[in-house]
Amino acid sequence: MALPRAWLVLPILGLIFWYCSDVATERLLSRPYGTVAQLEADTQLEVSLEVTIVVVKAEIDKELGFTTVQVRNTNPLLTSLEFQFPVTEFGQVEAAISQELGLSIEEVRKLVRYRVRND
Repeated sequence: MALPRAWLVLPILGLIFWYCSDVATERLLSRPYGTVAQLEADTQLEVSLEVTIVVVKAEIDKELGFTTVQVRNTNPLLTSLEFQFPVTEFGQVEAAISQELGLSIEEVRKLVRYRVRND
């Protein structure tokens, strides 16, 4: 008679364990916790990489009013960069490339190759 009573205790212990673990999980998941640092969504990330620029290709689309710039470099991890500027004049394009890449206007003029589309 002792053996059947032992079997009846096991399901009761299982139910008690299940209920206690459910309550503990609910408390842990629903309790408030403070964050160490808050996220800022309106900031831009600025990354600085050392690269040697090989060529800069600028395709000016006069009809649409923007210039697409593709920068080829020697870094094996980052072989090319692409930018789009809302300007179509050569001087403005060179200034935008200069500012974006951190180069002087003279260096940009040596590297840039233009293609003008008048579709």
